[in-house]
Amino acid sequence: MIESLSLEQARKLVLLSQGLPPVNQNGSAVSATLSSIEHLGYIQIDTISAIQRAHHHTLWNRNPRYKISHLDELVRDKHIFEYWSHAASYLPMHDFRYSLPRKLAIASGNQGHWWGRDEKLMDTVRQRIAAEGPLMAKDFEYTGKKMGAWESKPAKRALEYLFMQGELMSPYRVNFHKVYDLAERVLPAAIDTTPPTPEEHVRFLIIRYLQANGLGQSSEIAYLRRNTKATVSVTVEEMVSSGELHQINVGGDNGNIYYALPASLELLSKPLALNKLKILSPFDNLLIQRKRMQALFGFDYQLECYLPETKRQYGYFSLPVLWDGKLVARMDCKADRKKELLHIHHLILESGLKKINDFARALSIELKSFMKFNDCEHLQLQRCSPVSFKSELQELLSNTPS
Repeated sequence: MIESLSLEQARKLVLLSQGLPPVNQNGSAVSATLSSIEHLGYIQIDTISAIQRAHHHTLWNRNPRYKISHLDELVRDKHIFEYWSHAASYLPMHDFRYSLPRKLAIASGNQGHWWGRDEKLMDTVRQRIAAEGPLMAKDFEYTGKKMGAWESKPAKRALEYLFMQGELMSPYRVNFHKVYDLAERVLPAAIDTTPPTPEEHVRFLIIRYLQANGLGQSSEIAYLRRNTKATVSVTVEEMVSSGELHQINVGGDNGNIYYALPASLELLSKPLALNKLKILSPFDNLLIQRKRMQALFGFDYQLECYLPETKRQYGYFSLPVLWDGKLVARMDCKADRKKELLHIHHLILESGLKKINDFARALSIELKSFMKFNDCEHLQLQRCSPVSFKSELQELLSNTPS
């Protein structure tokens, strides 16, 4: 039997599963951060610093008490670790064994890496770290020309290869630069290092994705995970047959088929804080699959920092804005931390946005928090589309308490 959800119900299920907007949390602030990472399964790491980096931004949106120091603390206390999800990420330490299939595939040569293997250099790097302890790329001298897409020196490539195949881990970072040590010196003593069977691994991928995202399709579950799409599809059908998953039609007669865990569907009985607004990172877990956002939220989004300026429609670093259970606007921002000034280069409202006055009030409130999160005391609003929205928002901002 195929169950049915409206698009509105599907969006509600996705947002509640993603923890957006956040609900009241118990315990310490850092434990709330850990809970978010463990529930979501990963937090993508990104280097762009137009505003606070994506890994901080994504967690702050789910934990209002989030502090920038939390990730370093959780890494040092061995509750989370750095590795690869669909991209470079922080992962829960209790999921460590599920990182092993990729590592073993790279180590065996069955899965390629973006750099070639230099066995001699890798052995040198390995021996130095074993003898000297944690090292950074800068600790390896090199006077030649940097190579590759990231213009990295050979020792950095060797370090990353050893990192990707699981011999090295990062016990901490220094000024956002990765430090490397032997994996056995970084891992907690009691951690399970048994590689999962292929069946265990694919079931983990399916359940983890659906817990964090509410509902999903096989292609979404296998997103950027090499050689998994076929096995995910087969296992999803088996789990539907056994009753472990429900098949969901979203959107009516011409809708799309998704899958959900029975427990996830129970979330629909809970309220969604429609009045709370959130300014999202382009790398937020909710947004990272653009086709999914188009299908479920009707939101056509592209991060334009990778485009030439002449081809940008919305701006270098345009942030999607979530309100009323929908993605209703985009805001191109940059934080000038030296001047404590948040620039909003362009704020664009989606054409379907209704209740403009209510949206403006919600945005004015959230912008105050967003400024503090970005270490800014002042705001400069340059452009709005429609133009008439600028004066309304500026008036509300001037009357909104800090």
